[in-house]
Amino acid sequence: MPPQSLLTGNPAVGGVEGDLWGEIRFLDNPCCELCGFPFDFAQGEDALCGRCIARPPAYDHARAAFSYDDNSRKLVLDFKHGGRTHGLKTFGAHMSRAGRAFLPEADFIIPVPLHASRLVKRRYNQSVLLARALRPHTPASFDPDILMRTRATPSQGGQTAIGRHRNVQGAFKVRPGAIDRLRGKRVVIIDDVMTTGATLGACSKTLKRAGALKVDALVLARVVRGAPLPT
Repeated sequence: MPPQSLLTGNPAVGGVEGDLWGEIRFLDNPCCELCGFPFDFAQGEDALCGRCIARPPAYDHARAAFSYDDNSRKLVLDFKHGGRTHGLKTFGAHMSRAGRAFLPEADFIIPVPLHASRLVKRRYNQSVLLARALRPHTPASFDPDILMRTRATPSQGGQTAIGRHRNVQGAFKVRPGAIDRLRGKRVVIIDDVMTTGATLGACSKTLKRAGALKVDALVLARVVRGAPLPT
């Protein structure tokens, strides 16, 4: 079979394929030093967005390969729910670019875990596949057994920012046998899409409580839109 487009699912055609990729908004500097929210222009070294000034996140840094929007939605959802995993090499390369500031010093790359009930339904954990795709781009060890999800949380889709944070409170735990190897280590947590950062924040708090020295977050895509400041 001819190679298929990651963006359309149809046979890839050179010029057309290039034009479609050109519509993806890849994210890079200038951005918020903490959460990676993109700025329209440079705002000085270590500049922060309004949300991070009002309430700094639990992770040390977060970065995303590209924006989650109308141009990238099919690409992400086909991977997440449609079983289209043949783009993982491409995803890994783009994520390594986005995380280049902290991947070289990381000790572990850890995927956000799924609860067993959802894993059975979905057949694979997309965050595990993304973390594996990053292995050639970092000296960090891939370890999917450090963090576990202790309860089956409802989908984050359609919930408010407050609802998302409440939904994942207490949903993660470091496995008892992993605490010793986690203590004092630098960790990069991997997920597919970042919306409010609630899941990444909950994972980061759990890892730091268990002794992780630093927790950064790296995702394939993130929602980029204005949001009310946290109260």
